[in-house]
Order: sequence, then structure tokens, then C-alpha cells
Amino acid sequence: MQPAYEVADVFQRNSHRLGDCCSNSWQLRTLHAVRRCRTAELSGHIDRCDDCGHMSISYNSCRNRHCPPDLNRDQGEQKEAWIKAREAELLPVPYYHVVFTLPDTINPLCLYAPDKVYNLLFKTAWSVMQSFAADPKYLGARPGMIAILHTWGQNLSLHPHLHCIVPGGGVNKQGKWKHKRKKGKFLFPVKAMSPVFRARFVEGLRKEFPDQSKQFFNSLFNQKWVVYAKPAFGGPQSVVAYLGRYTHKIAISNHRIKSLDNEKVTFSYKDYRHGNIQCKMSLSDQEFIRRFSQHVLPKGFVRIRHFGFLSSGCKKEKLPLLQAALGVVILPVLVPEEPEPYRPCPACGKKRMLTVGTFTGRGPPSGLLVHLQSKLTSC
Repeated sequence: MQPAYEVADVFQRNSHRLGDCCSNSWQLRTLHAVRRCRTAELSGHIDRCDDCGHMSISYNSCRNRHCPPDLNRDQGEQKEAWIKAREAELLPVPYYHVVFTLPDTINPLCLYAPDKVYNLLFKTAWSVMQSFAADPKYLGARPGMIAILHTWGQNLSLHPHLHCIVPGGGVNKQGKWKHKRKKGKFLFPVKAMSPVFRARFVEGLRKEFPDQSKQFFNSLFNQKWVVYAKPAFGGPQSVVAYLGRYTHKIAISNHRIKSLDNEKVTFSYKDYRHGNIQCKMSLSDQEFIRRFSQHVLPKGFVRIRHFGFLSSGCKKEKLPLLQAALGVVILPVLVPEEPEPYRPCPACGKKRMLTVGTFTGRGPPSGLLVHLQSKLTSC
């Protein structure tokens, strides 16, 4: 069902003051891209059903990764393609979910230099996973990991954390698969991982931000850092379902917006601290835009990364060997000669909509639909 309100509606009615809510030009460019998504400003095309002949105008999407994916067909197609690729890489072993979270004390640095802080988060999380996996007490092998960066909480606050999906085993020095040593709900003990994560991350911060005071770095050791572990997924299909929810997610979806009244945005959120209950929050337009802007990642920043034997440099060679050794039946992937997204007709629901004409950002010329309809009818 199409949502009644969209994030773009908030940006559109505040288009003259978006710059007041952004800290850099890249954030502003992103907000304007989302504002113009699926409007005449981005040009469009005219579609015709090849069954009933119904014709309609469709505007192009912005294809920006920060645009809500629930109405962005390009985002949805990218997500599905990514999930299919990961599904083909699964092994018949338990998969574990580990979350590395930064304390809010570091939020000012995240706003000042997000690329440095978030790159360090990826680097430190993988360093911790490598160290524990290398320990013979836990595994004694090289692990693999898929890490996904999220920067938001449910109320759009800044809450940087890394969701990591880790297979329950690794590759030993001989290149053979080695299962995790202990049977249990968790891969590694989080109480042991947390202080290691904190120490290494703070050490990295000292190198990246040498001008910060000694008092600031010392204060980070007074806080409890969170490494959260969930029990193993129910199976490979559970991993795929999880990836589908988390990979191409953004700070807020259109469906969560409940009203746009009196220059305020009311949206739903889950209160995890009080029993995962559904709540509503109202923010002024400016505060909503400010909170959304702080989750716009730096230009070109990679928010989904693969490590170890799942990295792009290793998996082409090693992954097929591991799958063969573990008895995975690899089916050939059939690629259609001319893949084309299926767009059912909104009038009859049959066949598909085919593009029969395009137009620029000035919008479709007057009478274009009538002209095309008569032209196609006479053919």
C-alpha cells in the first residue's frame, strides 16, 4: 500500500531552508535529490500496457541510496540483486550476529569527521573478530565477516553501530574448513570482546584525532562499551531474511510517517528500552531534517563490507572450494538474455508496462499522451 506521507514531502515544503539543517554541501545535495525523486524535475517516461493499451506517466527516481526504498524501485532491485549474490555464497554452518556499538560520547566526532570514525569502526571490529578467531581456545582459524553500518536509532538520533554476520568457523593454515570449537549460543564471549573493542578503538582515535584532549580519551574508558551477540541464526534462509531487512535500510521509511501537520512531522518508532513497544514522536520540520541529515554518509562511503574469506579478493577462489568440501550443491545461475523488470499494468494488472516515450525535466508536452495513443492505435 502506498504511504500517505513521504520523507520527500518534508523536504519539498522546506526546500528554501534545507541548507540551514545541513553541515556540508553533500548533505544538501542528497536532500535535494530525495526531494526531487519521482517528480518532473528528474524527467520521466510514458508507459503503455502491451495487453490493454493503458498509458501512464512515470517520473524517474533519484537512485540515491538515502532515499526511502519502499517506493524507490531502483533501490529495491539493487537490494534483491545483492541478496541473491549473498545467498549463493552461504555455507551449511551456523551463522552468528554480532553488533559493535559506539557510545554517544563519540557522536561529535562522527558529525565532524564521519569517514574517519566509521572507517575506524569497521577496521576495529574486524581486528577484534580476527584476534578471537585466531585463538585456538575459540577457533584457531581465519574467519569471514559481512559488516553493515547503521548510524541511527529508532527516533532518528545518532547511534552508530555495526551489524556483523559471521560464519561459525574459519579457514585454517592448510586452507581447510574448521568448525568453531565450542557448541553454544554465541560465537565468542562478548564480555571478553567489549574491553578489547574499546581499547583498540580508542587507540585508533588517538591516531586519527591527535588534537583531542587527554581528558576526552580517558573519559571513554569510564563508559561501558557494548558488543552485543545474538544466538545463531536458524539456518541459511534466516540469514538471507535478515540481510533483506538490514542491508539497504535507511534512517526512516515513508511508512513510519503518520502525519505532517503544523510544520511538524509525527512518526512511529519502537521503544526497545521499555519492552519493544510502538510509540509516536513529533518533531519540528527543521529538527526532523537535521536528524535525517546526520545519517547522510560521506560521498562514496562503503557501508557494507566483506572481510576474511568472504572478501572480494578471497571468495572467488576459496569460497567454491569450501562449499565443495562442505557438500554444497552449486546450481548454475540462469541469466535471461534481456532481463527487464516486471511492471504490471495498474489498470488490468496483466502483462507489463513498456516504455514508449521519454521527456525532460520540463515535463511531458501538452497532449503527448493523446498523440501517442492515437499513433499506437493506428499501428
